[in-house]
Amino acid sequence: MTSSPRLRPFSQVDVFTTTPYRGNPVAVVRDAVGLGDDQMAAFARWTNLSETTFLLPPSPEGAAAGADYRLRIFTPAGELPFAGHPTLGSCHAWLAAGGTPRVAGTVVQECGIGLVPLRRSPTPGPDDGASSGGRLAFAAPDLLTDEPLDPSTLAAITRALGLDAHDVVDHRFLDNGPGWRVLLLGSAEKVLALDPDFAGLGDLAIGVVGPYTALGDGRYDGPDGAAVEVRGYALDMGIPEDPVTGSLNAVVAQWLQPDGLLPASYVASQGTALGRAGRVHVSRVGSGGREDTVWVGGDAVTCIDGTVLL
Repeated sequence: MTSSPRLRPFSQVDVFTTTPYRGNPVAVVRDAVGLGDDQMAAFARWTNLSETTFLLPPSPEGAAAGADYRLRIFTPAGELPFAGHPTLGSCHAWLAAGGTPRVAGTVVQECGIGLVPLRRSPTPGPDDGASSGGRLAFAAPDLLTDEPLDPSTLAAITRALGLDAHDVVDHRFLDNGPGWRVLLLGSAEKVLALDPDFAGLGDLAIGVVGPYTALGDGRYDGPDGAAVEVRGYALDMGIPEDPVTGSLNAVVAQWLQPDGLLPASYVASQGTALGRAGRVHVSRVGSGGREDTVWVGGDAVTCIDGTVLL
């Protein structure tokens, strides 16, 4: 189904930052009723952002299960069942436009992977004139796949990133909608020094994480106290390097926290190599097992608020 072009409410939200233009932007069409798949895909290619989203009423099944709205998420290359910064930015835009959740303090998003709860933390977010009322965080979806990389894939990724085999401390294939091949390096400095051969990375979504130095008492020497530096390359989504990636940070926490390699609550830095200053706030709720809920949060600020002809 397609519709004739009309003016639709539109926002562009910078996510994982309190300072405009230092995080990761998402384009949000706040009323996508009547748009067809081809129209959504074409508009996502036109914005040329890592993700463009479309807000819709929940499906009957989603509404019955408690969803407040339905979200469709497109990259320039196609549709995703889930992505992190579009989830936070779209929820921010929905709330700022007057959206009222069924349950106070909790928003339930319906998307391709299912229902994703979001909550507002006590930490205030930025007052941009369209504030969501506090920092938002989403509950990381369960992992669909959690297994070591096969040797040939690991060797190809390591070679394309300009690494030696001994530089890789550990590795996993972690799928939460986007399927991330993730390498753990020995330090944040090694992550920041990467100069990938994008042609060699192939048609994969690849994440790299490395720790900053622990100072004791849960403190780290990363920017703004960050515990790790993260980089994400999403060639399969048409994104050479993503500035700040919620879904990648979610799987990193689900992988490393239960083994004690990351604390129950920490900040991740991402985007440094691109001149951004993304800060991802991660916390784990539970007894420390892999079944615990990981909450991935970030501030957001509306940079564009208006209409788009679509």
